[in-house]
Amino acid sequence: MQLEPSAADQGQPAAGSELVERHALSTRIWHWINALAVFVMLMSGLMIFNAHPRLYWGQYGANSDPAWLEIGSARDRGYLRVGSVRITTTGFLGYRTAANGTVNRRAFPGWMTIPSNYSLSAGRRWHFAFAWILVPAFLLYLIAILLNRHAVRGLTPRLGELSPRHLWHEIRDHARLRFPTGQAALRYNTLQKLSYFAVIFILLPLIILTGLTMSPAMDAAWPWLLDLFGGRQSARSIHFICAALIAGFILVHLVMVMLAGPINEIRSMITGRFRLPPERESAA
Repeated sequence: MQLEPSAADQGQPAAGSELVERHALSTRIWHWINALAVFVMLMSGLMIFNAHPRLYWGQYGANSDPAWLEIGSARDRGYLRVGSVRITTTGFLGYRTAANGTVNRRAFPGWMTIPSNYSLSAGRRWHFAFAWILVPAFLLYLIAILLNRHAVRGLTPRLGELSPRHLWHEIRDHARLRFPTGQAALRYNTLQKLSYFAVIFILLPLIILTGLTMSPAMDAAWPWLLDLFGGRQSARSIHFICAALIAGFILVHLVMVMLAGPINEIRSMITGRFRLPPERESAA
């Protein structure tokens, strides 16, 4: 595994060539392992959620207890309820009618879950199997980016980058699809740093710890987890929220890759080599 910082961290282009090194080997390996594991875990997690499509805070969790989020159906309508807000989701969440007239009242449709047919036991097997891939790979990646200082050089925003004026400028550029060019394209912008930092250092650790909290065996071995998250049902809610945020991050990430140039972006994550976009004439 490569433990040297990439050119993106050092800000140094390859001499005499428009193709430069952008992603270290450790980053590329983890990216693809993580992509596979996260997709399977998200989809199998939805199957697990289908078994009890309600979320609670604290020690609650029975069907009669008040849930802060619920996906269900009433007669011929599906709905999503968050607190006191109820949204009709007929045809997608909670209530669907197949072409043959069969009614499906599961929270999430089969095309979003693993397996596609309802099976709580199979969903758990898929989920736990890929957790054993995600967690070790994540820990190895953390060690690698701490050793090669990518965590500091590439993922941690500088103080000046967090100023409201600078952030607003980047938000406007993204809204106008004005992506960095030239040497600036080698470095993560502030919005990327903030999102990657949040996923790697906040969301993934939280989703791992809350997942452990939902395990009775881990509760017995580490009872402090229940105290940390305020009960198993609170841990389940936090687990679901983190998973939803990661799914949102993936969606935005894929959209930005397509808009920025999928061939160049995907090549850089496979080979590590990135072709610098030419500087804008008006940049001076």
